[in-house]
Amino acid sequence: MTHVLVPLVVLLPLLGAALALVTGRFPRLQILITTGTLALVTIESIVLLVMVDSDGPAVIEVGAWPAPWGIVLMVDRLSAIMLVISSVVLLAVLLYAIGQGIADGDRETPVTIFHPTYLMLAAGLAVAFVAGDLFNLYVGFEILLGASYVLLTLGGTGVRIRAGVTYIVVSLVSSVFFLAAIGLVYGATGTVNMAHVAERLETIPESTALMLHVMLLLAFGIKAALFPMSFWLPDSYPTAPAPVTAVFAGLLTKVGVYAIIRLETLLFPDEGPGGDLTTPLLWIGLLTMVVGILGAAVQADIKRLLSFTLVSHIGYMIFGIGLSSQLGLAATVYYIVHHITVQTTLFLAVGLVERVGDSTSISRLSGLMKAAPAIAVLFLIPALNLGGIPPFSGFLGKTGLLLAGAEEGGWVVWVVIGGAVSTSLITLYALMRVWNLAFWRSTVEVEAGYRSHLITDLVESPEIDVASNTASATPRLMVGVTTAMVAITVALTVFAGPLFALADRTAQEIGERDVLISTVLPQEVTDAEA
Repeated sequence: MTHVLVPLVVLLPLLGAALALVTGRFPRLQILITTGTLALVTIESIVLLVMVDSDGPAVIEVGAWPAPWGIVLMVDRLSAIMLVISSVVLLAVLLYAIGQGIADGDRETPVTIFHPTYLMLAAGLAVAFVAGDLFNLYVGFEILLGASYVLLTLGGTGVRIRAGVTYIVVSLVSSVFFLAAIGLVYGATGTVNMAHVAERLETIPESTALMLHVMLLLAFGIKAALFPMSFWLPDSYPTAPAPVTAVFAGLLTKVGVYAIIRLETLLFPDEGPGGDLTTPLLWIGLLTMVVGILGAAVQADIKRLLSFTLVSHIGYMIFGIGLSSQLGLAATVYYIVHHITVQTTLFLAVGLVERVGDSTSISRLSGLMKAAPAIAVLFLIPALNLGGIPPFSGFLGKTGLLLAGAEEGGWVVWVVIGGAVSTSLITLYALMRVWNLAFWRSTVEVEAGYRSHLITDLVESPEIDVASNTASATPRLMVGVTTAMVAITVALTVFAGPLFALADRTAQEIGERDVLISTVLPQEVTDAEA
């Protein structure tokens, strides 16, 4: 049963995309196909997670060609967790986009283009998470690249085209590094199957292994928006439609983080070939945290501010990976789930703010607490969560990372811990500044030039029910989806115990690389390598 489900997480979105493309003249049918496909993928991903958590990794050899010669798809706990959280987010953002399309007549997200491309994005994510070899991981990245470029430039405005060009150039540079590294890996080891590469790296010169390690880390670091390769993100993501920005912010950089986890645990563990890059990773994590959050602290636009916080909090995950301990990896897995959920929710909430306030500039917004109290709450809860206020999941995830760092010790780690604490405080400052100016400040305090009648018109309009925030400007479906996502962020706190236990089992599994290698490779191959 498990082996049947593994390829379906890729095939279902691909088939759904084809059906959505040929039914472009029937918008309602297209919406039904896309929603049904992602709902099935979500259910299937949850079943996969339950199965692999109980029975161990699921490995399927495509076309019955045995590893390492054939294509291998592999789902372990880490892959299954990423599949579940990504499918939940994709489904939620899709429903949000449908609500926006109903209200706006699909000006921002044209149905004919949006739905098949969105399903291709889902397929690219699935390929990346289940790929058992480097080349198919590259294929997953390229599917993501093509789909994300189309989604980023929806509407064809000049600003979006310019942002899309920047995004595509940077992504292609990353792809060139990745493809070159794959060629070098094959030349050095004679294989691209990750389990097989992990075995054969032991037989190549240390300098060659180090070069491969650095090239792959560079390629994945660009995808994950690590400092100093994060300059492109704050200029690219905020220009897209609200649903696209939300799904990009939540998921795309985490594919790079996922690849780095595989790189540092399976291919190049800290005591294996390729050099120990844990200390450089710690410094990169620190710089990513600090530079990102300092950029966020001076932003006047909420979308750009959140884009900088997105970059900053990638640093926490790199910190956990750099620790190379089970506790550090467990906290990283939990923090990835937390950040995907919370960051997506914040961008969805900002989409509602933009509809009500007609802007995302905090110099022009005011009085939203009175005009739209429901939206105010929907923004405040994930904002406090991202800022690390107890007892939310942000606090729990950061505490886990800090405890892992304290357990590891060393002056470099303590410097990073200091940076992590400072980053959390500045995050809270930046988000509460948004709250104070956009929600709490009265309209009379707004600088000259702001359309001060805007909030009054919104409050007095007969189309708006301020108490429930179900105005024509804020469709029920958009508010409902954002509310559901806020509830999921709270659930990460309520069920933190079982989730941390799952994350700990995941960290233990990915730390036992020999077990994973033997699961993927046939016994005769393992014996021959020995």
